[in-house]
Amino acid sequence: MKETQRKQLHLGILLYGCGHHQAAWLMPDSSVGRVGDISYYQSLAQLAEKGCFDAVFFADNQSFLAKDSNEMPAFWLDPVVNLTAISQVTNYVGLVSTISSTFSNPFTASRQLLSLDHITKGRVGWNLVTSMRDEEALNHSMSKLPPRDERYKKADEFAALMNKLFLSWDSNEFLYDRAERQLINPDNIRPINHNGTYFKVKGPSTTPKSPQGRPVAMQAGASEQGIALAAKYADAVYSVSWNLNQAKKYRKKLDEQIKQNEASDRHIKVFPGLVTYVGRTHEEALAKKSSLDEKLPVETALKQLSFFLQQDCSNWEIGLKVPPLPPVEEFTGPIGRYETILEIIKDTEPTVKELLGYLNAGGGHFTLIGTPEEIVDQMEIWVEAGVADGFNLMPPTLPGSLEDFVELVVPEMQKRGIFRKQYEGHTFREHLGLT
Repeated sequence: MKETQRKQLHLGILLYGCGHHQAAWLMPDSSVGRVGDISYYQSLAQLAEKGCFDAVFFADNQSFLAKDSNEMPAFWLDPVVNLTAISQVTNYVGLVSTISSTFSNPFTASRQLLSLDHITKGRVGWNLVTSMRDEEALNHSMSKLPPRDERYKKADEFAALMNKLFLSWDSNEFLYDRAERQLINPDNIRPINHNGTYFKVKGPSTTPKSPQGRPVAMQAGASEQGIALAAKYADAVYSVSWNLNQAKKYRKKLDEQIKQNEASDRHIKVFPGLVTYVGRTHEEALAKKSSLDEKLPVETALKQLSFFLQQDCSNWEIGLKVPPLPPVEEFTGPIGRYETILEIIKDTEPTVKELLGYLNAGGGHFTLIGTPEEIVDQMEIWVEAGVADGFNLMPPTLPGSLEDFVELVVPEMQKRGIFRKQYEGHTFREHLGLT
């Protein structure tokens, strides 16, 4: 088969602290001392660009509980500011920031993203979220988060308004015609006059539309409302899938929702989260996982589980089977991760300790342990099945696990003709093959 005929795989990376494994900071070679150092994130992005990744991505949490000694200050820097600094030491890799529609001002958010898109000549994407923690709401003059339905109604209006602002005028209307003494063409730069339920914005934006048309729209919600929002506005989605069965169900839900919209034939790219432990031998890869799992702070892991399950798990006996959990229909917290936990329990019937082991590096995402060949074999199965257009890498340790991936897995993908050997375009849209 010719290389040009192979389905091309996309890669992003979620940069988080010193790695996604909860014990990463305890390792002897940990980079935990650098989580507030911009040169650290710049070097990680440069490493991703060396591996020809499509994008680097920052999640966000606008609260810092700091209630125990294991609370990682992983969101030390604002993601837009961090990505702006990263943009100055990279040339191609896409730059994706999380934006909360629950807390953000759409005029300000769109202006910041458009500014960075102009600075980078079209490398920006944004991940729309509705936020998850009441603690975040307390930092934004709210007593708690609004109910999920209301958050998603606001998010729908937010996304539509962001698109209006992104496209409110073109830089071609900036004429600076000295002979005619005409600086702009005011006829084509008009107010947008948005008057909605949650936002009132006259417009237009102070910043013209981006070199790539508009920043790439990402979405990560797995609830019914989240998938409906993605089907209307997203170019690509981040998803949580523990196994192929769950990935197929997600793709089916998304496709069914797309069919209900006007643009019923469009393809939204899906990027499941991917945790990898890579070794030159299978035993070496297992040893890397084992060394991290041995240092896992059980109290912190139980705290994370309590958040995922929206109940107190601190007194659960770690050697016993996981207690019965309510069906997903009765769950009021973040749906996607909860569905994943139910899937893990169904597949493995784990003890509490075993469940923590599955969740402690990325919270139940697709996890691959082995040689580059073994890992790429499994990645190809998902891509060929149509459930993934690529993956969003969640390295257990940083920079170590990313170095392993770039040095070992990327060359294996390139050898098979399923991943670029160099960037062929400049904008993030070009990397993803979007119009």
